[in-house]
Amino acid sequence: MSDSNGIPNEIKASALDLIGNTPLVALDRLHPGPGRILAKCEFMNPGGSIKCRSSLHMIQKARERGELKPGGSVVEVTSGNQGCGLAVVCAVLGHDLTVTMSKGNSIQRVIHMEALGAKCIRYPLVQGTYGNVTFADVEEALEAATNMSEESGAFFVKQFCNLENEEAHYVTTGPEIWRQTGHRVDAFVTAVGTSGTFSGVSTFLKEQNPDVKCFVVEPEGSQPLKGCPITKPLHLLQGASYGIIPDLFKPDLMEDSISVTDKEAVHYKDLIGTKEGLFVGYTSGANVAAAVKLLNSGKLPKDAWVVTTLCDTGLKYTPVPESLIE
Repeated sequence: MSDSNGIPNEIKASALDLIGNTPLVALDRLHPGPGRILAKCEFMNPGGSIKCRSSLHMIQKARERGELKPGGSVVEVTSGNQGCGLAVVCAVLGHDLTVTMSKGNSIQRVIHMEALGAKCIRYPLVQGTYGNVTFADVEEALEAATNMSEESGAFFVKQFCNLENEEAHYVTTGPEIWRQTGHRVDAFVTAVGTSGTFSGVSTFLKEQNPDVKCFVVEPEGSQPLKGCPITKPLHLLQGASYGIIPDLFKPDLMEDSISVTDKEAVHYKDLIGTKEGLFVGYTSGANVAAAVKLLNSGKLPKDAWVVTTLCDTGLKYTPVPESLIE
C-alpha cells in the first residue's frame, strides 16, 4: 500500500481493518506429534475474539439492506464476545449499541464492551452459576433483547439464527485457512456456540476438498450434537455448548463430536500459555485438547494437519477456583 506520493505505508483506516487475516500458528511445542496442530489466532482481532468477524459482516449487510440506518441503534444478546465485536464495529460506524447478558458471564466482558461505548444490561442467573451459563440463562437475556428491539425499533442482530453469521466465516475464516496452509487441511476442529464458525468454515473447506474431516468439540455431559442426553449442563465453555442444537448447525458437515472435560480444557489452556506463550480462554483450551485427542486416535494419517481456533483472549475470563473444576 502506498500514499498519494507513492510512499509505502501500513496505515489502517480504522479498527475495522484489523478484523480478520489473523495468523495461523503451529503448536509444535505443545504437540510434537503425531501430526500437527495449526491454530487460528482469533484472539488477535480488535475485540479479542473470533466474533469480530461475524459482528462486522452482520452489521455491514444490515446497513447495505437499509435495515440499519446511519446512526441507528443496535441490540443484541451475548455471552460477551459477540457484544465486544459489535462494540468495536458500532463505535467505528457510529451506532449506539445495547447488549443483554447473563450475570453468569465474566465481568471482564462487560468492562470491555462498556469501554467501547456499549451499554450492557445483565440479567440474574436462572439455572447456572458464575462462569457456568446454561441456555435457560441465555433465554432470559434473549427475551429482554427481543422486547427491547420491538419497543425501540433498534436493529436486532440475532446471531443465533442470522445466516450472515455463518457467511462471515465462509467468506473470511475458511479462505484464510485454505490459503495459509497452502491448501493442505486434513481436519478442522472447533467448539460450537451459534455454529457460525463451524458451519461457515466447514462448508468452505469441504467445497475445496471433500476429504477434509470436520469435527465439533462438546463438553463431556453436554453433547446434543452427538445425540447424547444432557447430564452436565454446567461447564466452563462460556458462549459454547448450551445443550441445544443451534439453528445454524449443519449436521451433514460433522464427522463426529469430540468430548472434552473441564479439567482437560483448563489443562490445555494452561499448556497453550506455558508451552506456546499465548494467553487464551477455556474454549480455546477445549479446541486444542480435542485436536490432540483426534491426532492421537489413529483416525487420521500420522502426518495429518489439524486446524483449530484459539477463539478468544484469556483476559476475558475470571479465573475459576480449582475446587470448582470437575
